[in-house]
Amino acid sequence: MSAGGTQRPRGGDLTHPRGTIPLRPGLGPSWLRRLVDNVSQVPDAYRRRLPADVLATVTAAKATASLRKDARDAAVLVLFSGPPSSQANGARPGSPPDGADLLLTVRACTLRHHAGQAAFPGGTSDPDDDGPVATALREAHEETGIDTGKLHPLATMERTFIAPSGFHVVPVLAYSPDPGPVAVVDEAETAIVARVPVQAFINPANRLMVYRSALHRRFAGPAFLLNEMLVWGFTGQVISAMLDVAGWAKPWDTSDIRELDEAMALLGDEGDA
Repeated sequence: MSAGGTQRPRGGDLTHPRGTIPLRPGLGPSWLRRLVDNVSQVPDAYRRRLPADVLATVTAAKATASLRKDARDAAVLVLFSGPPSSQANGARPGSPPDGADLLLTVRACTLRHHAGQAAFPGGTSDPDDDGPVATALREAHEETGIDTGKLHPLATMERTFIAPSGFHVVPVLAYSPDPGPVAVVDEAETAIVARVPVQAFINPANRLMVYRSALHRRFAGPAFLLNEMLVWGFTGQVISAMLDVAGWAKPWDTSDIRELDEAMALLGDEGDA
């Protein structure tokens, strides 16, 4: 999610016409059906992992931002890709096929906010955007070069307040059988663009809990240690919650709790994407 940054060229970069982009949940594959049908349960699924005092702190910060009217709107693209049928390669019904993946980016280490952090592509809403779906698609194209004409927006998740950055973020769930190539468009903003296998997130060996500093151990949240990225924070929470809601999650060691720098030091050593 690129909050701010330089204004990139526009015009001719999106294949969707201007105007409201419709949600088409029926265009999702069978293996995404449970998640799409129960997408409203995702926020509760990740809130259940937050201690009561942490949830109260986040709620208070949201209320303060609303009173000050200084929170900004943003949207991120949660794009799953893969074969339409989970049974195409022998997977059990409802399970993601081996070819299924999830689009993620890693923000450049030189950025002012969330430097080096894995995230869904996305960013701040522009005045010309007609809703969060348009924002998510525009930002995803600008960050990854993806052909948005190949994407099917399926559903939007609950608008969520991100206290550290002061954004109200709407995750937009989408699907594509084959979105085509993706790549870093602006190295000043993005270090990595990757279509990460869904099985890498399901693999219990890749899961842990991460907190930012010793003073905030109670803020530890679900994270994923992969070959080239540590997925934690809001992105890690959403992915963990989606695995639970979709019925894909496997038992994992929630007692493996690590400080952020310690977890980052493991990259390339224990990651198994």
